[in-house]
Amino acid sequence: MWFRLQGTTRHAAVLLRLLMQHARGVHLEGVVCWALSSLETCHFVIVSVLKKCVKCKEELAAVLIRAGDAYCRSCFRESFIHKFRAMLGKTRVIFPGEKVLLAVSGGPSSCSMLSQVQEGVSQNAHKKLRFVPGIVYIEEGGTLGQSKELRRKTTSELCEMFRSTGFPFYILPLEQVLDLPGSVVAPSSLSDQPSSAYKTAVDHFLQSGSSAGVMAEEQKDVSLPAVQESQTQLLQQLLGSAKTLTAKQDLLSALRQHLLVHTARTKGYSKLMLGDSCTRLAVKLFTSISLGRGAQLAQDTGFSDCRYGDVIAVRPMREYSAKEIAYYNHMFKVPSFVIPSLDTKTPDKASIQRLTESFVTKLQADFPSTVSTIYRTGEKLQTACRSSSAAEDIDRCLLCVCSLDTVVEEASALQATLISEQLSQTKAPQTSVAVKSEPAAAVGQCCSSEGPCGRTEGAVGCYISPKEHEVTKLRKLLCYSCQRTIRDMSSVHHLPHYVLSEAQRRQNRSVMKKQISEFLLDDADEND
Repeated sequence: MWFRLQGTTRHAAVLLRLLMQHARGVHLEGVVCWALSSLETCHFVIVSVLKKCVKCKEELAAVLIRAGDAYCRSCFRESFIHKFRAMLGKTRVIFPGEKVLLAVSGGPSSCSMLSQVQEGVSQNAHKKLRFVPGIVYIEEGGTLGQSKELRRKTTSELCEMFRSTGFPFYILPLEQVLDLPGSVVAPSSLSDQPSSAYKTAVDHFLQSGSSAGVMAEEQKDVSLPAVQESQTQLLQQLLGSAKTLTAKQDLLSALRQHLLVHTARTKGYSKLMLGDSCTRLAVKLFTSISLGRGAQLAQDTGFSDCRYGDVIAVRPMREYSAKEIAYYNHMFKVPSFVIPSLDTKTPDKASIQRLTESFVTKLQADFPSTVSTIYRTGEKLQTACRSSSAAEDIDRCLLCVCSLDTVVEEASALQATLISEQLSQTKAPQTSVAVKSEPAAAVGQCCSSEGPCGRTEGAVGCYISPKEHEVTKLRKLLCYSCQRTIRDMSSVHHLPHYVLSEAQRRQNRSVMKKQISEFLLDDADEND
């Protein structure tokens, strides 16, 4: 039998000392407790030793995942492992013998994912995983202004864990994102594979045997790259140019994704495995909608993400809740690390991401089916835009590399929002003489060489300032959400060189295409 006790944190102080302070998953003398604490309330779910396992019906329950789902230690472990391998098996996205790069951040979810892969590729594993894994860790201490000693200490602890797996691993400081080539945001084409390709890959893998020698050879070339102080300062200037924490986190996420994809390409990995849990994806779904990324939900929260073409990102931990992962890591001694981020120790209203996370977790404490409901609802959502794999690079966002959602009809909610925004920024005339309003077609067409809106600089009725002129040109290459991020930046010149160079290339190509448009054939003409 199990009980639920609820009260204020002041009333639960004595109970907290008994169960261990600040514990999230505790196994104490045959009793498993789960605590979710906030500023106002503290909730405890206690599973008594009298409860039987719902699977084997014999052993005493050791963990309660959901109401009525009480598992013993061995059945919980089997269920956890089976869910991971079944997710990879039924999707058939990762082919046997394929090189897969595991993005490990040091948190509970990614470390649990690493543990599952390490156990799955072992010789004694049942239903052995047949891909070749590698590990990548992006060190982000430079964004927080951490000292070199602290950054080396964190990196050395992670290196010890990575070496114990026997997989090749790569430690990359985030400063390396400033030196990436422009091809990162110009994705390669994704070739369609026949339905029999997976079976052919299985047969080829069984004939060729294992690939342990390849992993051992790559392991010798691992080294910790040096970070120049000038690069760290440029990275801090880039994030510091964002005026809000929401824009900083959104920009940091895009830069991190660019570095992961570039590393996978240069090291020969065709798949990128991310450790996003069900709880994280539920928060991300609400956050994406709040930031105007509704058209990109399929790529941001789905199992597979094909926006980069030759590198496909997968999320095998999306079926696990944060509570379930915390239980597993504690019961089976899976190591994880507490690494600070931009929103560490910030209030709930510091950013949209932070506010959404607080809302979902607090709602989950009172209604345990909140995360699963959001997650299952998100699986049913589909975008009406073209898929990212079928879009040309000029029709993709310059930052998130998704299909542009700004190419819409004139009578749309997006156009109404943009016109309202531009009219609210119109400068009022200085004289008492009424100024004739501009026609609707002139709204947003501030691209004359003489100055914005075709007028001389500083003229009455100018819609944007000369400083925002370059921002306006850049925003045409971005989706709606990334436009809001760039708008919150003090200067676009702090963006990495590869982003600005790719923007210039696309603008030049657009101008050239416009010049030769009379000589180009339409799709209808080609079919004739």
